[in-house]
Amino acid sequence: MTDQPGWHIAQINVARLIAHPDDPAVAGFMGMLDGINALAEQSDGYIWRLQSDSGNAVDLQPTPDPRFVVNMSVWRDPASLFDFVYRSAHTPVMARRREWIERMDNAYQALWWVPAGHVPSVDEGLAALWRLDRFGPSPHAFTFKHQFPHPGVVTPPVDWNPDPWCMGRA
Repeated sequence: MTDQPGWHIAQINVARLIAHPDDPAVAGFMGMLDGINALAEQSDGYIWRLQSDSGNAVDLQPTPDPRFVVNMSVWRDPASLFDFVYRSAHTPVMARRREWIERMDNAYQALWWVPAGHVPSVDEGLAALWRLDRFGPSPHAFTFKHQFPHPGVVTPPVDWNPDPWCMGRA
């Protein structure tokens, strides 16, 4: 899928840390956030990412559980996001996630199309995860494994063959 004027790709990924964000058990993860966020911001196709005043999103608490963390971003197109996730210095960090993040039974990553200029809310992202978990991939919430084109295009979903451990489910 190529850059489509009028549409961008949004993503959410959530996790439950093995310990409170201030705990030394997750210090390695917390210590890498600034670098990974800077890498995202410098990546081709990057548009926006969720962040608090501290510069990351870990201290935002969309649920009462302080160990539940959320990350969201918007990219020009799926290829830009795919390159950042699977072909950058982000990939080896993600491969180590079990050191700091609990295995989840539900979907933890979802993609969806947003109109250019739209900044999705955390509730919108959590709703995309819920739709993906409840109904499976659809034009409203999908993964790299079952990617749908932007609204107005009728083609079958595309499988970009991501690594099995990075498809939005544990």
